[in-house]
Amino acid sequence: MRITVISGGVGGARFTRGLLALLADRLPDGHGGTTAQVTVVANTGDDMWLHGVRVCPDLDTLMYTLGGAVHEGQGWGRREESTTVSTDLAAYGLGWDWFTLGDLDLATHLARTELLRRGLPLHRVVEHLAARWRPGVRLLPMSDQEVETHVVTDDGTLHFEEWWVRHRAAVPARGFVQVGVEDARPAPGVLEALADADVVVVPPSNPVVSVGTVLGVPGVRDALRATAAPVVGVSPVIGGAPVRGMADACLTAIGVATDAAAVARHHGLRATGGVLDAWLVDDADADTVGPLRAEGWRVQAAPTLMTDVPATAALAARTLALVDRMP
Repeated sequence: MRITVISGGVGGARFTRGLLALLADRLPDGHGGTTAQVTVVANTGDDMWLHGVRVCPDLDTLMYTLGGAVHEGQGWGRREESTTVSTDLAAYGLGWDWFTLGDLDLATHLARTELLRRGLPLHRVVEHLAARWRPGVRLLPMSDQEVETHVVTDDGTLHFEEWWVRHRAAVPARGFVQVGVEDARPAPGVLEALADADVVVVPPSNPVVSVGTVLGVPGVRDALRATAAPVVGVSPVIGGAPVRGMADACLTAIGVATDAAAVARHHGLRATGGVLDAWLVDDADADTVGPLRAEGWRVQAAPTLMTDVPATAALAARTLALVDRMP
C-alpha cells in the first residue's frame, strides 16, 4: 500500500505518526513497522536563513516527531533542549529574542547547512538527516529550490516566521507571497509519489501557508488533480476555530471563512477543478455534511482531535475508510 501525505508541521506530523501506528497494526512488517510505503511531501515555505544556517521548521518537526525526539509539549523542537548558544549570541547583540534556536536543534541546522554547501540538493540533505532518526516514511521537501513565504501588511512585508512567531499573527495580513515559488520545481520523487499512490492524504495543516504553498510549486497541483488515487483531506477547523495556531488569520487574509465547509471549498472538489475528493470534518461540524454531499463531496463527521497516538490512529483509519482505502 502506497500512501502520500501533503504536510505542514505539527498537525501533519502528528497525523502521520498516528497513520504509521495504524499501519503497523494493520500491515505489520514484523519489526514494529509496516509494509506500507508512506511518503510525506513537506512544506518548505517557512524556511529561512538565521545565524548563517538554513532553518527548515516543518521538515524538522516531521523528522523529530516521527523519529521520537520532538518536544511533545510544544509539538516542535527537540525535547530536553537547552539554549546556551542563543543566549551567548544575544550577549553579542545578535539574534532575535522571539526566535530562539535550541542547542540540539542548532546541530541539525548546522549539519543541513554544511551538506547544502557541499553541493547536495535539499532532498538529499533531508535523506541524510532522516537516516539518523528513522522516521518510518520517505520524507521529501516540496522542492529543492528555496521558497519563502512572506506576509504583506500595511506596514510592509514580513517573513512568515516573524509574522507568525513574533507578532502571533496579530498584525493584519493583506496577502501572502511565496518568494521563489514560480521558479521552483518539485523535488525528485514528489510527482511520482502523487502519481503512484494508492491514496493521497491532506492532514489537518494550515490550508493557506502549508498546503497552499506545496500546491503552489509548479506541477504539484496538476499532479494531484491527475492522480488515479483518491485524495482525502481532514479539516483543520473545528467549530469555527483552527485546531492549532492561527490559521484563521491566514484564511481571513485571503477572504475564506474559518469554517470547515469553506476550507473544503477553498481546496476544491477534483470533479470541478479542485484537488480533493473527500473531506473529513469534526463532529462539531456535522451540519456541513449535508450541504457538502449535495455538492458532490464524499464527506463524513467524526472525532478529529489528535489527543494522543491511539486517537490519531483512529482518525487515520476514518480518513482512509472515507475513500475505501482501509487496509
